[in-house]
Amino acid sequence: MDIGLLKDLLHKVKDGTIEVDEAITRLKSLPFEDIGFASIDHHRSLRRGFPEVIYGQGKRAEQIIKIIEKMVEKGENVLVTRLTDNKAKIIKKHFPSSEYYPDSRILTIAVREIEKRGKGTILVVSAGTADIPIAEEAAITAKFMGNEVETLFDVGVAGLHRLLQNKDTIMGACVIVVVAGMEGALPSIVGGLVDKPVIAVPTSAGYGASFRGLSALLGMLNSCATGVTVVNIDNGFGAGYAASLINRL
Repeated sequence: MDIGLLKDLLHKVKDGTIEVDEAITRLKSLPFEDIGFASIDHHRSLRRGFPEVIYGQGKRAEQIIKIIEKMVEKGENVLVTRLTDNKAKIIKKHFPSSEYYPDSRILTIAVREIEKRGKGTILVVSAGTADIPIAEEAAITAKFMGNEVETLFDVGVAGLHRLLQNKDTIMGACVIVVVAGMEGALPSIVGGLVDKPVIAVPTSAGYGASFRGLSALLGMLNSCATGVTVVNIDNGFGAGYAASLINRL
């Protein structure tokens, strides 16, 4: 339940549209609802401005469906990350209106219209084509959280002219998410060009000595460009969420 739904409920009690006992019944599961294998944080949207996000990896499809059912009952929009194609097919049978994005492994259900809360544009940049799934995870997350999102893919340092050709787009963004594997140099380049927050996302794309993203992570943490912050390896969701919070300020 978010602030809008809570206000609507209280107004209905005030004007007599619903009885106090009914309102109490609706509020009983706040702040969380224990369904045995999960405790669903229905209070999160009130505290943080966005409902609890379901991490799909490690959960059975049936468990995810049960969590979604409880969230939908409360009028909450649903975002599921790290969801396999097979699980997504099962879930879509129960929720035909859901949208699944196979590359980023995200599933969304818009129970209510998504309110535009971002003040400006979030730009998501990927160094290479192999980084696009993580970049799309960030972009879809930020968009579902109510932001205007643009993407710029395959503009890594191996061909820096591709990035500089899009300088106007880069300069026009309010927050920039830069996704890169290999040596992870691109966030430093972007960070040196702009006066906006840059969120760097290391990916596990790369050959042996990249150590599944560790090399890119360390490179980004040691960036000489100021204003660059770093999330965990392959954590496009975390970057998109952080970018959304910044873009609301």
